[in-house]
Amino acid sequence: MGYGRRVGLNVGMCFDRSLPAPFVVEVAEALEASSVDQLWVIEDCFYTAGVSLAATALARTSSLTVGIGILPAVARNPAVTAMELATLANLAPGRLLAGIGHGIQEWMEQMGARTSSPLTTLDEAITIVRRLLHGETVTVEGAEFSMREVALDAPPTSVPPVLAGVRGPRSLALAGRVADGIVLAEGAGPTYVAQSIARAGNPDSFRVSVFTALAVGDDAKEMRRIMAPFVAGIIDGTNPAPNAHPHIEEIRERHAARGIDGIADMPADWWTELGAIGTFADAVRHAEALADAGVDDVAFFPGPTVELAREDLAHVTRLAAAVR
Repeated sequence: MGYGRRVGLNVGMCFDRSLPAPFVVEVAEALEASSVDQLWVIEDCFYTAGVSLAATALARTSSLTVGIGILPAVARNPAVTAMELATLANLAPGRLLAGIGHGIQEWMEQMGARTSSPLTTLDEAITIVRRLLHGETVTVEGAEFSMREVALDAPPTSVPPVLAGVRGPRSLALAGRVADGIVLAEGAGPTYVAQSIARAGNPDSFRVSVFTALAVGDDAKEMRRIMAPFVAGIIDGTNPAPNAHPHIEEIRERHAARGIDGIADMPADWWTELGAIGTFADAVRHAEALADAGVDDVAFFPGPTVELAREDLAHVTRLAAAVR
């Protein structure tokens, strides 16, 4: 499997940060056995680490693509990040996708790595990593990082795409200039995806990967009630994706007037912008709408426990077959 855009949508599953590290072996092997395209391992401070999870998943499979979502730009020196990514890419050519983002600034501050300019730092980090992966010798005096004649001894023969895990307009514009694509987190519906691609400048050969919520069952109303608190959290938080929802003001009015109940009984078509939530057919419609908006890869977030994740593996397998 190479890095060019595939005909159709690449379907995968996220490995939630709450899941125990050894479980990644079972998930990766199950996804590959079911011919699912991708596994995305989640790195959040201070849970499991993306590089080691990715290495394990790649070592236990032979065709599965593994994405890392996402590495904070300042958590590692970009030369070390490039070394890690090059090693993974050489171990499993054509099967790695690498996401790098700002990182949650509160977490960065906790470990003494907060930057005064997240945008500049991300620009420098992605630029350095991509140059090193492409075999360049890098000398740079930046605002955050300095390098003197740094070069990888074994740059990868198949260079993995470096995707920017970003949200805001300025960060998306930066991604369009310096990255190979973007990773959009949960809450990114078709409208927000289209806006994000436009804000990135509609660059050629730009990869768009999306993480999305998954809650599938026979009773659509029950699934929506289960996910209503999730929706309430993202519409009141800092995630800009819900602001693109065509009915966001009405959703907020419903929440203000009736709380979770006001969200749970929203019209069915409003949920298409929020996740794969409802029946299996609703989940397919969500995935297809993302593809129509320009998404290349969609990774579904399972439930946060091993038991729920095992159930959702079956749903992801069915979705991968349905949207090809």
